[in-house]
Amino acid sequence: MSRVIGIDIGGSTTKIVGFSEGKLFSPFLVKATDPVSSVYGALGRFLTENGLQLSHVDRIMMTGVGSSFINDKIFGIPTYKVDEFLAIGLGGLFLSSLSKAVIVSMGTGTAYVYAEGDHAVHLGGTGVGGGTLLGLSNRMLNIRNFDDIIETANGGDLSHIDLSIADITHDELVNLPPETTASNFGKMQDLATKADVALGIINLVFQTIGTLAAFAARNEKVSDVVLTGNLTNVPQGKGIFDAMSGLFKVRYQIPPHAEYATAAGATLVSINGNHAKAI
Repeated sequence: MSRVIGIDIGGSTTKIVGFSEGKLFSPFLVKATDPVSSVYGALGRFLTENGLQLSHVDRIMMTGVGSSFINDKIFGIPTYKVDEFLAIGLGGLFLSSLSKAVIVSMGTGTAYVYAEGDHAVHLGGTGVGGGTLLGLSNRMLNIRNFDDIIETANGGDLSHIDLSIADITHDELVNLPPETTASNFGKMQDLATKADVALGIINLVFQTIGTLAAFAARNEKVSDVVLTGNLTNVPQGKGIFDAMSGLFKVRYQIPPHAEYATAAGATLVSINGNHAKAI
C-alpha cells in the first residue's frame, strides 16, 4: 500500500497529513518555533499513532516557509520540497471536490491562488490575516490568545462598532443591503463592550479577506472560493462569509480539514514535474 506524507511547515505550526489510496488520514498539527524540531517531532508522532514503520512510507512531500530549513532526507525517507502555491491550489480543489476555484490560504497573512485541474497560479495576497487578528486584539483588548479572542467575541454587537449603509442613507442602493458594512470601526461607540470590539476585529479581518477573494474570483471568472488555513477554525467566520456570499454572488466554502489543505496538496504534487525538488 502506497503511503505519502505531506508536511506544511509554517512559522509557528507544522501540519502533517497522510495520503493513501486517494484518501487523507490522521491530520494533525504541532506548535513549535523551530521548524527542524517540529518536523521530526510531528513525523515521529504520526508514525507512532498510526502504527507505521519508516519502511511503510514511500515519500515525504514538504512545503511552507519553514521547509527552507530542511536540506536532508527525513529519517532517510525520500523527501521532496513542493511549491507552496501549487500545494495550496491542489489541496483546496481536492478538499472541496471542485475542478476550478480561487483558493484562499488564511494564515498569519493571506494568499490567493487560482487553481484549475493540476495547475495553480499565485494571484497575490494581503498582510491581513491571523497576525492582524492577534495584533489588534493584543493592542485594543490586551488579549493575546487565539481562543480567548473567539470566546470574548461571543455576544458582540457590530452595530456598536461598524458603520452600515443604513446609518448613512435611507435610500435603497442597488446591490447594497442596508446591513452592508460602509466602514469597519467607523461607528465605534464609547460604550462598546469588549465583546463588541472583539467581534469587530474578527469582522474586519474576514471581510477584508473575503472582499479581495470575491474580486479575485470575478477577475478569474469563477464563482467558487475555497477558504483554507488556520483561520477557518474561527466560528464567527462562517456567518460573515455567508453574508458576503449574497453580496458578491460568490460561493465561499470551508471544506472539511480546511486547515490542512496545503499539507494535503503537497501529497498530490507529481515528483516528476518542476514543482517538487528532491533533497
